[in-house]
Amino acid sequence: MNFRQLFASKRLDVLLKEMEGDQRLRRTLGPVNLTALGVGAVIGSGIFVATGKAAHDVAGPALMISYVVAGITCIFAALCYAEFASMAPVAGSAYTYAYVTMGELFAWIIGWDLILEYAVGAATVANGWSSYFQEVLKKVGWHIPDICNRATVVYQNGEYIATGSLFNLPAVIIVAIMTAILVKGISESAGFNAAMVFIKVAAVVFVILVGAFYIQPSNWIPFAPYGWTGLNVMGFHVAGQMDEKSHEPLGMLAGSAIIFFAYIGFDSVSTHAEEAKNPQRDVPIGIIASLVLCTVLYVMVVAVLTGMVKYDQIDVNAGVSMAFHHVHLPWAEAIIASAGVAGMTSVLLVMMLSAPRVFLAMARDGLVPKSFFADIHPKYRTPWKSTMAIGLFVALLAGFLPIDALLHLTNIGTLFAFVIVCAAVLIMRRTNPDAPRPFRCPLVPLVPILGIICCSVLMFSLPAANWVRLILWMALGLVIYFCYGHQHSVLRNPEVVEPTNPTV
Repeated sequence: MNFRQLFASKRLDVLLKEMEGDQRLRRTLGPVNLTALGVGAVIGSGIFVATGKAAHDVAGPALMISYVVAGITCIFAALCYAEFASMAPVAGSAYTYAYVTMGELFAWIIGWDLILEYAVGAATVANGWSSYFQEVLKKVGWHIPDICNRATVVYQNGEYIATGSLFNLPAVIIVAIMTAILVKGISESAGFNAAMVFIKVAAVVFVILVGAFYIQPSNWIPFAPYGWTGLNVMGFHVAGQMDEKSHEPLGMLAGSAIIFFAYIGFDSVSTHAEEAKNPQRDVPIGIIASLVLCTVLYVMVVAVLTGMVKYDQIDVNAGVSMAFHHVHLPWAEAIIASAGVAGMTSVLLVMMLSAPRVFLAMARDGLVPKSFFADIHPKYRTPWKSTMAIGLFVALLAGFLPIDALLHLTNIGTLFAFVIVCAAVLIMRRTNPDAPRPFRCPLVPLVPILGIICCSVLMFSLPAANWVRLILWMALGLVIYFCYGHQHSVLRNPEVVEPTNPTV
């Protein structure tokens, strides 16, 4: 095997030429749609589920600063994403960027990781959606039988314990519905998502405005009960506090690492660059606008939540809605629970929308079977087969695994992808200095370097299980790559022609 071939990269002009042809996706998304997709992915589980758990178990009121740290880290990565998305507006996101700059092997690693991150993230949201949906049903006197109302096991103190339930039926049903919507077409998906985003942003503003009247400043004391750090290297404790039972790091930085999964939204915007009407302008707007808006809302909601309820009394499953129950506002609790269902629906939609498009980009390069993963529906112009495959995978994860285990699986790959994109900007500026850049990342090399450093620090604040998961998943991916992808790569076999579907 020629090891130099493993790091062969795709030329930028070749990538742009590939944008032409019958197998391209339909350009229907404007800046408002893209911003809504980003907001749809970010605001949801982060506010309605993860915020309560992270404040209660990991950071306390200092979670406000955790979100600021995570938001600043995302700004560095977002600026790098925006430059690449404007240069190469095709499906694939970080996978495509890595292919152009670092070569095929790195591109495969990133693409394989992104697929898992989107799928596990979607399963996490589907699990949380099920909990909120069942809370709404209880308001009208309905109850789903215990035999199918939650995951098969729960995750406590690093161990899995049987619940007596066969599977999480509501989670499986919502995944099936989202899969059907996504197969139908992205225009319908984007319109549905925009409606859901409006509902949940209105609910978030409602939480901030109403909850502000019930803030007790004494609840913010102590502000950082778990400390300001929480660092470990691949599971080995370095600084800050550590949970005695699970041995996971605690503190403000540990909180940033745990809730970072909620920021996967702006990354998903770049995977839809090929479907943007004016990608050079609209994708950077969508990325940065959604990131800034969501960060501000996150910090304000955490301030209200931890001000209304003492951090160690926050409900870990439905922290926001139960905070209003705590101050005797049941009508507000019902509104927020309903908005939580809408919020998580849009998050689930965006995450399940993104994973098939990474598969699509990999299939076009021959790294996975084209006949399946690059098959565009002749009528709906969507990657329907890969969408259905992702839907099945997400349904299995959401149906049988608990939200705690799923939440902890999502973060390290997202941060890893951000590191690669920041490094790729530095490489591209050196290898293709004269390439057209409608949007240029400012203060290069400072911004990409700060992005790499910040993401790396947060990676080292994650529990050991994240590193184990990453290594195992990557090992499986490398087996597939060397058994199939390396042999069928279009880069090494240019005579292989991408099949086309008849136009209807």
